[in-house]
Amino acid sequence: MIVIGRKDRIDLPEFDLFDIPAKVDTGAYGSALHCHYIEIVERGDEEVLVFKVLDPSHPEYEDKTFYIENFNDKQVKSSSGEIEHRYTIRTVAIVFGEEITIEFSLTNRGSMKYPILLGRKFLSKQFLVDVKLKDLSFQLKKQKT
Repeated sequence: MIVIGRKDRIDLPEFDLFDIPAKVDTGAYGSALHCHYIEIVERGDEEVLVFKVLDPSHPEYEDKTFYIENFNDKQVKSSSGEIEHRYTIRTVAIVFGEEITIEFSLTNRGSMKYPILLGRKFLSKQFLVDVKLKDLSFQLKKQKT
């Protein structure tokens, strides 16, 4: 198992996002990605999920719109304990130099400090969390460059 700290920076290459701050949260089951625009549109006979990652206040924000046909919708318990309807996507995250498939629920985390939350589903069977540490993956990446 790889030791990960309470926070780190990860890459999401499919969205051209690199070194994005992520909070490791063993109290959360799923992982979440901050999006400020999330909508379903009809494209022919199919529904397409349309979203923009991050928001204009984030330094890594680029005004790019993403279109995904392969998505799910789920009921998720929010940090305030309320049940929310969210869309989920699967993408690749690069952590400790490894490409790992991750499922994100898309939500507006604009009021949160970290645009990415990494939950137990992603962490289990791969990572051991040491809350005294931080940015271990990011430090390893900087050493290699």
